[in-house]
Amino acid sequence: MKLAVQLFARARDLAGRELVNLELDEGACVADLRTALAEQVPQLIPLAQGLLIAVGTHYADNHVRIDADDPIACFPPVSGG
Repeated sequence: MKLAVQLFARARDLAGRELVNLELDEGACVADLRTALAEQVPQLIPLAQGLLIAVGTHYADNHVRIDADDPIACFPPVSGG
């Protein structure tokens, strides 16, 4: 399945683009997306495991399955005081 993954904040800056198109197998989960994202955009390797990934309108853990029509967005973790 083809997915368009939208990147925000530091992830967008490191990748040098707002959108990454990925090809994943049917039945893929968020963990598969993290791996594919790091492979396609090596600049994201330092952030890949810590990215907050939204599938639709909810943040998803690594076990959540992804459908081809799901909007996907990636946000780096935020810290501050």
